[in-house]
Amino acid sequence: MNITDLLPTLQKLSRTDKLKVMQFLVQEMAKEEETLSLKPGATYYVWSPYNSHNAAQKLATLLEENKQTSNA
Repeated sequence: MNITDLLPTLQKLSRTDKLKVMQFLVQEMAKEEETLSLKPGATYYVWSPYNSHNAAQKLATLLEENKQTSNA
């Protein structure tokens, strides 16, 4: 059965049954996304701005250049 066949049937459902279908679909989508979520006990790399002196210097340079061109 494809979506074209399914939509007219769904339209005929009562409000309660439509809500049940919605709940079912949301649960199914959640199951599919579980494979994409974080796994317990796994190690994940997280970037931090701490000790990023080169990035801080670059940002300061860009801000100074922007300040000079704004005042010109």
